[in-house]
This record gives sequence, C-alpha cells and structure tokens, in this order.
Amino acid sequence: MNIRPATVCVTALIMALGTHAAVAQDISVTHSVLPDQSYTLIYPATMQASGGVDKPLTINHADAPLQCTMSYVPVEQTDWTPEGALASLDVAELEAGWRATFPGFVLGTTGTTAYQSDPALIYEGTSTDSPMGMPLTIVHTETVANGLGYTLDCLFDTTQAEQARPIVNFIIANFSTSADAECCVAVPPSSEPAAAQ
Repeated sequence: MNIRPATVCVTALIMALGTHAAVAQDISVTHSVLPDQSYTLIYPATMQASGGVDKPLTINHADAPLQCTMSYVPVEQTDWTPEGALASLDVAELEAGWRATFPGFVLGTTGTTAYQSDPALIYEGTSTDSPMGMPLTIVHTETVANGLGYTLDCLFDTTQAEQARPIVNFIIANFSTSADAECCVAVPPSSEPAAAQ
C-alpha cells in the first residue's frame, strides 16, 4: 500500500486544550453503513463526527485542538503488512509529503501498533510551523483489511500532548475495520510507538 499523507481539515484546531481533554467516561460509536467499507470508530463523546460515506470521517474535540480523520485509500500491494511498510518507509519522501500541508514537519517515532481488529503501521511527527500558528503533533496509522486500505490520522497541539495523547491512544486502540466492533479495548500505559531499529 502506498499511502500519501492525508490532507485533513484543520479549521477546528483553534482552541487551547484544557482540563476537558481527558478521555471521557461517555463515548460515541460510529459504524459504517456500507457493507463493502466496514469500520467502527469509538471516541469520547466530547468529540463530534462529520463527513463519512463518500468522504473522510473526521472527529473534532469540542473544547480542544484535537482532530482525527479516518479515510480509505487504494491498496497497491496485496501482501502489505505493517512490518513491511515500516521497513520500507522513505523518510525524505514522507516528510516532504507532510510539509506540503504542515511546514516544518519532521518525522519522530515509528513502529507498529494494534487497532482493535488489526495490526497497523504507526508513526508520528511534528510541525513547528503549522498553519494554525501552534506546534502540531501528527500521529498517522494505517492498515489493510477487507481488501481496503485504512488510515487514521490524529493531530493535536504539541504543547498539550500530556492531555491529548491518551485520547489519541484510546481512539487508535479501539478503531476496528469491522462494522460490528464493540467498546472498549483497554489502552496499555505505555502505548507510544517504539523507534524503528
């Protein structure tokens, strides 16, 4: 699978993260209505969903600069694996792709992780000169399942990572490429991606 960085809507990323950015006890669950494009996205009820069906599904935090976007992408490799994708990452090409939208993007940690349903590639990077006037952390995940490529990208104010990252970890761990997944998968305390060896 050859994945280009997703261009995400960033207009909602304008408020500072506050104490409300903890993973809420109330959650929302969005399921696919299309049998050939299955997914389940589980997220705190403080986030609002928009899009979907024929365009990316985006969730925005109501009180914080935190956004995640789930998209389908074409699958070019039938034997795609997260480990293979990790081994073949082209850092220069990846950074150049993200810099088109997020100037100054620099790749940080890379590794593999687990959605509720499938293993996935994960990497994160930062943009110190983002269009929102704040440093951004971008967490990108991707997998292939059901003949489809899936990406789940989350971005948040880097200075508020302590509050935002647990929410992102929860969303990633509970994402499923199945339309009938249920909440919730426990997120291990150390769910940061490991640096590639």
